[in-house]
Amino acid sequence: MKTSGLLDQLLKTGQELLSKQQTPTAGGKPAAAGLNDLLGGAGSGSLGNLLSGAGGGALAAGAMGLLLGNKKARKFGGKAVTYGGLAALGVLAYKAYSNWQAQQASAPQGAPQTVDRLPPAQVEQHSQAILKALVAAAKSDGHIDARERQLIDAEVAKLTSDGDLQHWLDAELNKPLDPAEVAAAAQTPEMAAEMYLASVLAVDEEHFMERAYLEELARQLKLDPQLKAELENQVRGISG
Repeated sequence: MKTSGLLDQLLKTGQELLSKQQTPTAGGKPAAAGLNDLLGGAGSGSLGNLLSGAGGGALAAGAMGLLLGNKKARKFGGKAVTYGGLAALGVLAYKAYSNWQAQQASAPQGAPQTVDRLPPAQVEQHSQAILKALVAAAKSDGHIDARERQLIDAEVAKLTSDGDLQHWLDAELNKPLDPAEVAAAAQTPEMAAEMYLASVLAVDEEHFMERAYLEELARQLKLDPQLKAELENQVRGISG
């Protein structure tokens, strides 16, 4: 089961999705397409328009939009997220982890082994954990209903023919939300940092349920409070 390719496509198209959702209106304000617009085909950020483009990028944007709904547009307003792919997420985690190491004498030393600095086998391990965290974060406000699930499954099927990966993702989407179960996938401190970073990117921190989920996930990941703050600062930096 190869998760890194699917995850990389989803992350790379996050910016494209946001750009489409945040096209300025005549009044100069961004017109963020809500989940109903994405499903119904209205507006420049509609799922129909996203899927009409050529290649996997447009399909991944559709799947990403269905997973995240309107959360990112609400969170960042008219400012697009400027991350692009799995390697970029690793770079953000590396920066946060390095900053934390510099501040904490008791922190593990040595160069952080984030996903952008690993051999392929370990990249796969990290990717599966990050995708698990991303799916869980997308469920944290309970917005994925049966119709949306069918659309997500259909788009993922177009992105990958890997039956094992499709089955795994289906199982993740069907699971009850459990921060402890999600956190159990983190086998290294760097993996925990990447999983939390992906989760922060995926949620609307102003939403009570989603913020509560993030706090519990951080606790279950056993993140040092300073490292948690550094990871959140990286997200604020790319949305500024």
